Parts: sequence; C-alpha cells; structure tokens
Amino acid sequence: MSLSTIRLIISALISFVFYFAWSYWANSMVSEDGDLVLRSALVQGTLSATITLLFTFILEKSVAKFGSNSLSLIFIVPIICTVHSKTTQNITIFKTFRNALDTSATYFNNSKIPGSLLAPILPITVQASIAIGVNWLNHTPNLWLTVTPSILITAIYGYMYTFALLKKPKLPVSQK
Repeated sequence: MSLSTIRLIISALISFVFYFAWSYWANSMVSEDGDLVLRSALVQGTLSATITLLFTFILEKSVAKFGSNSLSLIFIVPIICTVHSKTTQNITIFKTFRNALDTSATYFNNSKIPGSLLAPILPITVQASIAIGVNWLNHTPNLWLTVTPSILITAIYGYMYTFALLKKPKLPVSQK
C-alpha cells in the first residue's frame, strides 16, 4: 500500500468518527427518536468518509489541471458578455464590464487569479451538494447544524491540501 493510500484511509476514518459523533450530538438535541439519531449519525459519518475519498481524488485532478496556472480576468469578461451582446443594452453592459476590468487591472497591476484558488471550488461544490442532498433525503432532524461543519472543514482542508500539493517537489519521470 502506498503512503498516499494510507493517508487517504486514515483521513476517511478520522472523517467518519468525527462526523458520526458530531451528527449524533447535533441530532440528539432536537429528536428523542434514538433510531433516527443513530441512522443520521451513520449516514453523516459514512457520507463524510466517502466524500473525503472522492473529494481528495477530484481535488488532485483539479490541482493537476489548474493549480500551477493563472486565470486572467481579461478572458472571463468577454466570454460572459459575448453570449448576451446582441442588444444595445448588453453592449453598454459589455463596455461597463470592460471599463471595470481596465480599472481593476490598473489597480491590481495586471495580476492574475492563481489556479490554486479556483481548483478546490469544484470538489467543494460537489461535496456540499451531496452532503445536503443525502441528509435531506434522510430527513436529518437538524440538517444545517449537521452539514455546515462538514462543508466548512472540507473547504479549509481543500485549500490546505491544494497548497501542500503545489509545494510538493516534482520528481523526474524516472523517479516516480
């Protein structure tokens, strides 16, 4: 077993134990149905462990694709505005965006958004959607208190993991 696989398994186990306990506590405050509280804790713990594995996989792919790149705002605004630039009103909006872009580019001295800031957004969105959806389907009594820590901690983990991946020295192909 590789070191990264062991790290993933340990992370998933820690995630299961923490979120099982959190969900059990959060839902036992609002429900006296022990079976529902236990089921909610099992659902959240299992979901968190599974999502930790899925999240890390998606995050590693995102970082590999976007992490070391930069995305300039100069490419974003025209793409957004091109779709809607057929009317006079939309042309005016496009000019306003272009002016705002020029002003901000001058202010920020043509800085770019590093891909490392964008890479975790997709896995965080996937994780949050799954966590909310599964707990909603489960009729978790205290839905938002159950899932909010999971989403926030996942976001923090995602950015820390991204920066750790980007700091990791690249090995030559012959040493991998």
